[in-house]
Amino acid sequence: MDVLLTILKYSVATVLVASLAEAVVLTVRRGRHGYDWRAAAVSVTDFLVREYPLRWLLPLAFYGDAMNWVWHHRLWTVPMNHWSGWVACFIGQEFCYYWFHRAAHRTRWFWCNHAVHHSPNQLTLSAAYRFGWAGRLAGSQLFFLLAPLLGMPPRVVRTFLSLNLLYQFWIHATWIPRLGPLEWVLNTPSAHRVHHASNLEYLDGNYGGVLIVFDRLFGTYIAERRDTPCRYGLVQPVTTYNLLTIEFDHWRALWRDLKTARSLGEVCGYLLKPPGWRPDGDGATTEDLRRRASPSAIAREIP
Repeated sequence: MDVLLTILKYSVATVLVASLAEAVVLTVRRGRHGYDWRAAAVSVTDFLVREYPLRWLLPLAFYGDAMNWVWHHRLWTVPMNHWSGWVACFIGQEFCYYWFHRAAHRTRWFWCNHAVHHSPNQLTLSAAYRFGWAGRLAGSQLFFLLAPLLGMPPRVVRTFLSLNLLYQFWIHATWIPRLGPLEWVLNTPSAHRVHHASNLEYLDGNYGGVLIVFDRLFGTYIAERRDTPCRYGLVQPVTTYNLLTIEFDHWRALWRDLKTARSLGEVCGYLLKPPGWRPDGDGATTEDLRRRASPSAIAREIP
């Protein structure tokens, strides 16, 4: 465990240096328009503000002692004196992460913060650490309380989650090809390119952290296609580098919609249904967009 914590301690500098190296190489190879330095600066600023002042101002990671409280009321105890216990904790954390990440795309409340991560219009290593500032307040840590309830020590779960996020740094790359048989088990750059794509064919897929197996089990795996290049960013692309706009625009839009709600059901719909939901059914969810883009829908619109 001490070795893992040491790795995490020095990972910040490694991540920043690696993303800078990628920026220099891509700029040299593609020219000055081949790398979005302003977007990278936004990502670095998002990271520094989140990890330093906000960590002190909002010390709500895992809601303080919430994980410890659940741990003390656990249903049983996973034995950590055997390798099987460590495997169980790894898989358990991956399972929790899958459902957290899926909810971050399919529930608007969580999407308001997670959209910040998907806001870059260019997929580079610097996008990996643009997470948004409101994650702790949004309550995403609740998804990981299942792990200590099932007997997984909170310290181990938090460490595996940190390693999960560290692993995902390298998969935010467009220059790494498909990795053959590893695509069946691991979350790879190819799988994650699809996850960051805004193409209609690619929306809402590949939620895994280190593993891609839960996407395959629950039907959310989408393979990268040679005939469909990924278009990165949001469905409605972000056209500003204003950090405050990027951080809070989706929260402002949610507030505007909540003020128009005419019932408790509509309030819950705006908060808990997928991004783009509208009470009249004529929204911009993934399902709405695909329905309108289907050949039958297009045929109905032709006079």
